Amino acid sequence: MAHPLMLGFQDAASPVMEELLFFHDHALMTVLLISTFVFYIITTMATTKLTNKNILDSQEIEIIWTVLPAIVLIFIALPSLRILYLMDEINHPHLTIKAVGHQWYWSYEYTDFEGLQFNSYMIPTQDLSPGQFRLLEADHRMVVPVESPIRVVVTADDVLHSWATPSLGVKLDAVPGRLNQTAIITSRPGVFYGQCSEICGANHSFMPVVVESVSLENFENWSYLMTKTL
Repeated sequence: MAHPLMLGFQDAASPVMEELLFFHDHALMTVLLISTFVFYIITTMATTKLTNKNILDSQEIEIIWTVLPAIVLIFIALPSLRILYLMDEINHPHLTIKAVGHQWYWSYEYTDFEGLQFNSYMIPTQDLSPGQFRLLEADHRMVVPVESPIRVVVTADDVLHSWATPSLGVKLDAVPGRLNQTAIITSRPGVFYGQCSEICGANHSFMPVVVESVSLENFENWSYLMTKTL
């Protein structure tokens, strides 16, 4: 959960988000080393009065400062490509959930269950219970079993939306007439919040995404009660 003056990312709640955090630290350390080296060179050139005539026209140095940046880019690109393929990998999902964006709410369809679909509206500020978060709570949460691969299919009914949950490392555009899909695996039980991340109209900031991860037994009980209720 994000909080004021937060400088880093939210705690990872999925293996993909953990990989993204590791890659962020890896890239940041690379940038820090490059910045330190460049600052040292600039400081040295600005303070010294000596001139080395051997480096004014040196093929060896030109080769080094051409090859070295290429090596650094490869050092950053390879882990990035690995994570991109991991994010697109969907192997034998246990559950498929279709998220449809509307102006201005989400609807969820559990395609593996007959008749299990519902709308998810933001809870108005005056109706919030103590401990609930303003602009982030929804009357119906998307409930998923913990440590189970879930396929999420995202689309929209009217305009562009974006289904985003930072703790899970998910941000997927919802496009009318198009199905986008991704896979999520929650690594621990909890409630994870997100919002629509595509400007979609007047009430764009009132489309929260709430994902609740529970044990498999609790998920089965919840799905049974929801099918009976709906």
